[in-house]
Amino acid sequence: MDFNVKKLASDAGVFFSRAMQFTEEKLGQAEKTELDAHFESLLARADCTKNWTEKILRQTEVLLQPNPSARVEEFLYEKLDRKVPSRVTNGELLAQYMTEAANDFGPGTPYGKTLIKVGETQRRLGAAERDFIHSASLNFLTPLRNFLEGDWRTISKERRILQNRRLDLDACKARLKKAKAAEAKAAAEHELRLTQTEFDRQAEVTRLLLEGISSTHVNHLRCLHEFVESQTNYYAQCYQYMLDLQKQLGSAKGEIFSGTFVGNAESTSPPPAATSPPAVAAATLPAVPTIPVVPTIVGVPNTVAESVLNPNEVKPPASGTRKARVLYDYEAADSTELALLADEMITVYSLPGMDPDWLIGERGNQKGKVPVTYLELLS
Repeated sequence: MDFNVKKLASDAGVFFSRAMQFTEEKLGQAEKTELDAHFESLLARADCTKNWTEKILRQTEVLLQPNPSARVEEFLYEKLDRKVPSRVTNGELLAQYMTEAANDFGPGTPYGKTLIKVGETQRRLGAAERDFIHSASLNFLTPLRNFLEGDWRTISKERRILQNRRLDLDACKARLKKAKAAEAKAAAEHELRLTQTEFDRQAEVTRLLLEGISSTHVNHLRCLHEFVESQTNYYAQCYQYMLDLQKQLGSAKGEIFSGTFVGNAESTSPPPAATSPPAVAAATLPAVPTIPVVPTIVGVPNTVAESVLNPNEVKPPASGTRKARVLYDYEAADSTELALLADEMITVYSLPGMDPDWLIGERGNQKGKVPVTYLELLS
């Protein structure tokens, strides 16, 4: 018990001495041992690394999980060392709603079919998002968090010890200056040598830890590359899924257009010997054709017309052509196709018997086939 009391009294004396030294330094009444410029640079670099790592970590967490309640829940599960329960992504939830709506409206209806297609794409997008979040958390967030909770805590602890050693050293220097008796000076000099040795040893330990920040930067750089690669793959998947969906919807739109094309082709074919008056044939034409159609060649079946006709040799109809805005860049596969640039305006029309996914496009003196899915048809 006596030992504990003595130790407590000794610790209290050391704490009081440090407090006095710190206060006098703040008031400018005591000298302070300054660290060398390189050491101060290492300290500043470490503080900068810690501050920016915290900001990047927090904002990345917001990017991956915008819901603050969900982030708090994940934090609690992590602190309790329990597995975070699987959570349905917004895309997967939207896919579920669209599928249920399609079943209610009728999966065979045009609206129901489209809802099913879009819902399936949303499900795939949600699954891709889940994989991206998992990959980013494992390869990017975890290393940042390990640095803050591991290496940085060790650095902070050693810096606090170094600060105490410096206060002890400066307090000994102050006592040596105040000592007048020979015995007091000898005791103060001996204490100063001990505190100087402890300070130098602690300064070296702290310096080694601070120099390790360079290795931390290298590690974080590698993790950042992995994060970018994961994000690139995620957005590439999303783009491919949406492109596939757009082609599916464009094909469905083409099926609607194809009904118009067939009606026009049949009405322009030569009538038999005994036919009804021309007025009857005219009555079979659609009231407002969606895309103007170039008349077929008399005596040539529609299935052959596309292979016989060269788009560059076909003249556009006298009236009824439509304008279209190009949605995406398109590179022509051969001389029969027309290369497109996003946001440009072209004139379009159709040839009888053409694939419903294609139209004839004109831009100045240039002419060729263009894909319907790359166009926004204007009225």
